[in-house]
Amino acid sequence: MSQNNKVILVTGGAGLVGKAIQTIVEQEGREDEKWIFVCSKDADLCDFNATKQLFQKHKPTHVIHLAAMVGGLFHNMSHNLDFLRKNLHMNDNVLQISYETGVKKVVSCLSTCIFPDKTAYPIDETMIHNGPPHPSNFGYSYAKRMIDIMNQAYHEQHGCTFTSVIPCNVFGPHDNYNPESSHVIPGLIKKLFDIINLGGDTFTVMGTGKPLRQFIYSLDLAKLFIWVLREYNEIDPIVLSVDEESEVSIKQVAEDLAKAYNFQGKIVFDTTKADGQFKKTASNQKLRKYLPDFQFTPFSQAIQESVDWYKANHTSARN
Repeated sequence: MSQNNKVILVTGGAGLVGKAIQTIVEQEGREDEKWIFVCSKDADLCDFNATKQLFQKHKPTHVIHLAAMVGGLFHNMSHNLDFLRKNLHMNDNVLQISYETGVKKVVSCLSTCIFPDKTAYPIDETMIHNGPPHPSNFGYSYAKRMIDIMNQAYHEQHGCTFTSVIPCNVFGPHDNYNPESSHVIPGLIKKLFDIINLGGDTFTVMGTGKPLRQFIYSLDLAKLFIWVLREYNEIDPIVLSVDEESEVSIKQVAEDLAKAYNFQGKIVFDTTKADGQFKKTASNQKLRKYLPDFQFTPFSQAIQESVDWYKANHTSARN
């Protein structure tokens, strides 16, 4: 490799977004970039020395930082301290060692759940720190918010190009399907798969089905992540989300999943269970200024592809 070539280290490389980036990178087949995907087996990023050894081994010029302790609504509600401490340690180690080893650019991954609970909609990049996040996941949210603060501080004090992206809810192949810690779409994909396999005729969804969410297909997000790494030079974060009019209800998610599985039974909503935030509509106006013509995969098609992947890979998926 020549000196001008990029060596890009992707933390959390075995996860949903990491696998999607790997898929797109392999499709592109560029020779001026060497991509290295690492996961928790390669290093404990909560450990400073282990993180430093990882960087010394691979000598990255660029980093996409995806690694995080993540989980769904109910897992967050019962483990806020764990989410806060582990993510703070991880993020601090990755950014400090990136600075110490001369990494040219770091793109970290935030989440729309970091936004204030009480806010005006749509939310955008300027509103992250305007008030407390939803109490259900305050640990994760505050840890992620601190990445934005650190990016600004590293830039101000050392001139580092450390930035971040804020995706809306992500789903797709290689998701986490564990019922205890999964997000809504993979959780429901597994649940309905199990119901069908057991010959059941009732698909029960927690909550009222009324909350609204923007969902981005992991392969679309991967393309946008790669664009940010190569082209986006602001320190301020950028929302990577589908358009506002692409927001769907949990009820529609359940119906599209039933269609993808060709499930003919009943869909029932258990209204005794918590809904979480009713909506967290994000504006992608900033993204659209840069990429006005970007085409997102239609939601029903992305759901069908995600279901097909799980059906083909359920024995090896993260269940």
